[in-house]
Amino acid sequence: MIVVVGGHTRNIGKTSLAAGIVAAFPEMHWTAFKITQFGHGVCSADGEACDCETDDHTIAISEERDAQSGTDTSRMLAAGAQKVYWARTRQGQLAEAMPLLRKRMGEAENVLLESNSVLRFLKPDLYLAVLDPSIADFKPSALRYLDRADAIVFPQREGESIAETGSIWPEISDAIWNRKPRFVVRIQAEGAGPDLFLSSDLKAFVAERLPKAA
Repeated sequence: MIVVVGGHTRNIGKTSLAAGIVAAFPEMHWTAFKITQFGHGVCSADGEACDCETDDHTIAISEERDAQSGTDTSRMLAAGAQKVYWARTRQGQLAEAMPLLRKRMGEAENVLLESNSVLRFLKPDLYLAVLDPSIADFKPSALRYLDRADAIVFPQREGESIAETGSIWPEISDAIWNRKPRFVVRIQAEGAGPDLFLSSDLKAFVAERLPKAA
Protein backbone atom coordinates (compact mmCIF):
# COMPACT_ATOMS: atom_id res chain seq x y z
CA MET A 1 0.00 0.00 0.00
CA ILE A 2 1.41 3.38 -1.02
CA VAL A 3 -0.11 6.66 0.18
CA VAL A 4 1.14 10.05 -1.00
CA VAL A 5 0.40 13.35 0.76
CA GLY A 6 1.12 16.48 -1.23
CA GLY A 7 0.21 20.14 -1.18
CA HIS A 8 0.38 23.34 -3.18
CA THR A 9 2.91 25.17 -1.02
CA ARG A 10 4.81 25.06 2.29
CA ASN A 11 3.51 25.20 5.85
CA ILE A 12 -0.07 24.17 5.11
CA GLY A 13 -0.30 20.93 7.09
CA LYS A 14 1.11 18.20 4.84
CA THR A 15 3.15 16.70 7.67
CA SER A 16 0.21 17.05 10.07
CA LEU A 17 -1.96 15.06 7.68
CA ALA A 18 0.74 12.44 7.16
CA ALA A 19 1.26 12.06 10.90
CA GLY A 20 -2.50 11.92 11.41
CA ILE A 21 -2.84 9.01 9.00
CA VAL A 22 0.03 7.19 10.69
CA ALA A 23 -1.55 7.67 14.12
CA ALA A 24 -5.07 6.78 12.99
CA PHE A 25 -4.06 3.50 11.36
CA PRO A 26 -1.23 1.96 13.42
CA GLU A 27 -2.10 -1.52 12.19
CA MET A 28 -0.62 -0.54 8.81
CA HIS A 29 2.92 -0.48 10.27
CA TRP A 30 3.88 2.51 8.15
CA THR A 31 7.28 3.41 6.79
CA ALA A 32 7.17 7.15 6.07
CA PHE A 33 9.27 9.30 3.78
CA LYS A 34 9.66 13.06 3.55
CA ILE A 35 11.19 14.19 0.27
CA THR A 36 12.88 17.59 0.07
CA GLN A 37 14.39 19.15 -3.03
CA PHE A 38 16.94 21.91 -2.64
CA GLY A 39 18.71 24.38 -4.88
CA HIS A 40 20.94 27.42 -4.52
CA GLY A 41 21.04 26.95 -0.76
CA VAL A 42 17.28 27.25 -0.46
CA CYS A 43 15.00 24.48 0.74
CA SER A 44 11.88 23.61 -1.21
CA ALA A 45 10.16 22.73 2.06
CA ASP A 46 10.00 26.27 3.42
CA GLY A 47 11.82 28.53 0.98
CA GLU A 48 14.45 29.45 3.55
CA ALA A 49 18.19 28.95 3.68
CA CYS A 50 18.84 25.40 4.83
CA ASP A 51 21.34 22.63 5.44
CA CYS A 52 19.60 20.14 3.16
CA GLU A 53 22.43 20.21 0.66
CA THR A 54 25.42 18.09 1.60
CA ASP A 55 28.97 19.00 0.69
CA ASP A 56 29.78 15.85 -1.22
CA HIS A 57 26.47 14.47 -2.48
CA THR A 58 23.45 15.72 -4.39
CA ILE A 59 21.39 12.90 -2.84
CA ALA A 60 21.10 12.02 0.83
CA ILE A 61 18.69 9.69 2.62
CA SER A 62 18.80 9.55 6.40
CA GLU A 63 16.69 7.66 8.92
CA GLU A 64 14.99 9.62 11.70
CA ARG A 65 15.69 8.10 15.12
CA ASP A 66 14.63 10.92 17.48
CA ALA A 67 10.88 11.23 18.00
CA GLN A 68 11.30 14.32 20.20
CA SER A 69 13.32 16.68 18.00
CA GLY A 70 10.30 18.51 16.61
CA THR A 71 11.26 18.05 12.97
CA ASP A 72 8.72 16.92 10.40
CA THR A 73 10.22 13.44 10.28
CA SER A 74 10.28 13.17 14.07
CA ARG A 75 6.56 14.02 14.16
CA MET A 76 5.81 11.07 11.90
CA LEU A 77 8.00 8.83 14.05
CA ALA A 78 6.22 10.05 17.19
CA ALA A 79 2.89 9.34 15.53
CA GLY A 80 3.82 5.67 15.35
CA ALA A 81 5.62 5.05 12.07
CA GLN A 82 7.87 1.99 12.15
CA LYS A 83 10.59 3.87 10.26
CA VAL A 84 10.89 7.39 8.86
CA TYR A 85 13.34 8.58 6.21
CA TRP A 86 14.28 12.05 5.03
CA ALA A 87 15.33 12.09 1.37
CA ARG A 88 17.08 15.18 0.04
CA THR A 89 17.85 15.77 -3.62
CA ARG A 90 18.86 18.68 -5.78
CA GLN A 91 16.01 20.26 -7.71
CA GLY A 92 15.21 18.16 -10.76
CA GLN A 93 17.28 15.17 -9.64
CA LEU A 94 14.72 13.10 -7.78
CA ALA A 95 15.03 10.43 -10.49
CA GLU A 96 18.54 9.68 -9.25
CA ALA A 97 17.24 9.03 -5.75
CA MET A 98 14.40 6.75 -6.82
CA PRO A 99 16.44 3.49 -6.86
CA LEU A 100 17.42 4.08 -3.22
CA LEU A 101 13.88 5.06 -2.29
CA ARG A 102 12.39 2.04 -4.05
CA LYS A 103 14.80 -0.26 -2.20
CA ARG A 104 13.61 1.07 1.16
CA MET A 105 9.99 1.03 0.01
CA GLY A 106 10.39 -2.61 -1.00
CA GLU A 107 11.41 -3.45 2.56
CA ALA A 108 8.32 -1.76 4.03
CA GLU A 109 4.91 -3.21 4.83
CA ASN A 110 3.05 -0.03 3.87
CA VAL A 111 4.47 3.28 2.64
CA LEU A 112 3.48 6.91 3.18
CA LEU A 113 5.34 9.64 1.26
CA GLU A 114 5.13 13.39 1.75
CA SER A 115 5.88 14.75 -1.72
CA ASN A 116 4.33 15.96 -4.95
CA SER A 117 7.24 15.27 -7.27
CA VAL A 118 7.36 11.55 -6.47
CA LEU A 119 4.12 11.17 -8.45
CA ARG A 120 6.22 11.43 -11.58
CA PHE A 121 7.74 8.05 -10.77
CA LEU A 122 4.99 6.01 -9.13
CA LYS A 123 1.25 5.55 -8.98
CA PRO A 124 0.09 5.48 -5.35
CA ASP A 125 -2.97 3.66 -4.07
CA LEU A 126 -4.12 6.94 -2.51
CA TYR A 127 -3.06 10.53 -3.15
CA LEU A 128 -4.32 13.34 -0.91
CA ALA A 129 -3.67 16.98 -1.86
CA VAL A 130 -3.65 19.61 0.90
CA LEU A 131 -4.74 23.03 -0.40
CA ASP A 132 -5.01 26.17 1.72
CA PRO A 133 -7.18 28.81 -0.03
CA SER A 134 -5.72 31.51 2.19
CA ILE A 135 -2.40 31.15 0.33
CA ALA A 136 -2.30 31.96 -3.39
CA ASP A 137 1.12 30.42 -4.11
CA PHE A 138 0.81 27.18 -6.08
CA LYS A 139 3.89 25.09 -6.82
CA PRO A 140 4.12 23.85 -10.43
CA SER A 141 4.58 20.25 -9.27
CA ALA A 142 1.38 20.43 -7.22
CA LEU A 143 -0.58 21.90 -10.12
CA ARG A 144 0.83 19.29 -12.52
CA TYR A 145 -0.49 16.37 -10.47
CA LEU A 146 -3.63 17.84 -8.93
CA ASP A 147 -5.89 16.01 -11.36
CA ARG A 148 -4.54 12.70 -9.96
CA ALA A 149 -5.60 13.50 -6.39
CA ASP A 150 -8.16 11.12 -4.92
CA ALA A 151 -9.34 13.86 -2.58
CA ILE A 152 -8.59 17.45 -1.62
CA VAL A 153 -8.06 18.47 2.01
CA PHE A 154 -8.67 22.06 3.09
CA PRO A 155 -7.15 23.17 6.44
CA GLN A 156 -9.34 25.59 8.37
CA ARG A 157 -8.11 27.63 11.33
CA GLU A 158 -10.41 28.67 14.13
CA GLY A 159 -12.50 31.67 13.18
CA GLU A 160 -11.65 31.41 9.49
CA SER A 161 -13.86 30.40 6.61
CA ILE A 162 -12.82 28.60 3.45
CA ALA A 163 -12.43 31.09 0.59
CA GLU A 164 -13.87 30.47 -2.84
CA THR A 165 -11.17 28.42 -4.55
CA GLY A 166 -11.92 29.73 -8.00
CA SER A 167 -11.09 33.29 -6.96
CA ILE A 168 -7.80 32.20 -5.39
CA TRP A 169 -6.58 29.84 -8.13
CA PRO A 170 -8.27 30.75 -11.44
CA GLU A 171 -5.81 28.48 -13.29
CA ILE A 172 -7.57 25.41 -11.86
CA SER A 173 -10.62 24.34 -13.84
CA ASP A 174 -14.01 23.94 -12.18
CA ALA A 175 -14.09 20.38 -13.54
CA ILE A 176 -11.30 19.36 -11.15
CA TRP A 177 -13.10 20.81 -8.12
CA ASN A 178 -16.43 19.33 -9.06
CA ARG A 179 -15.28 15.74 -9.40
CA LYS A 180 -12.97 15.54 -6.37
CA PRO A 181 -14.11 14.61 -2.85
CA ARG A 182 -13.29 17.54 -0.58
CA PHE A 183 -12.71 17.53 3.17
CA VAL A 184 -12.27 20.36 5.66
CA VAL A 185 -10.03 19.71 8.65
CA ARG A 186 -9.94 22.12 11.56
CA ILE A 187 -6.55 23.09 12.91
CA GLN A 188 -6.54 23.04 16.69
CA ALA A 189 -4.96 25.85 18.65
CA GLU A 190 -1.52 25.11 20.02
CA GLY A 191 -1.75 23.36 23.36
CA ALA A 192 -5.34 22.24 22.79
CA GLY A 193 -4.34 18.58 22.55
CA PRO A 194 -3.19 16.18 19.84
CA ASP A 195 -3.73 17.58 16.37
CA LEU A 196 -4.23 14.56 14.13
CA PHE A 197 -5.39 16.73 11.23
CA LEU A 198 -7.94 14.05 10.39
CA SER A 199 -11.68 14.72 10.53
CA SER A 200 -14.07 11.82 11.03
CA ASP A 201 -15.26 11.88 7.41
CA LEU A 202 -11.72 12.08 6.05
CA LYS A 203 -10.67 9.21 8.32
CA ALA A 204 -13.57 7.12 6.97
CA PHE A 205 -12.57 8.00 3.41
CA VAL A 206 -8.99 6.86 4.00
CA ALA A 207 -10.13 3.72 5.82
CA GLU A 208 -12.24 2.64 2.85
CA ARG A 209 -9.13 2.65 0.68
CA LEU A 210 -6.78 0.84 3.01
CA PRO A 211 -6.48 -2.93 2.82
CA LYS A 212 -8.27 -4.66 5.66
CA ALA A 213 -5.97 -5.48 8.55
CA ALA A 214 -5.27 -9.16 8.98
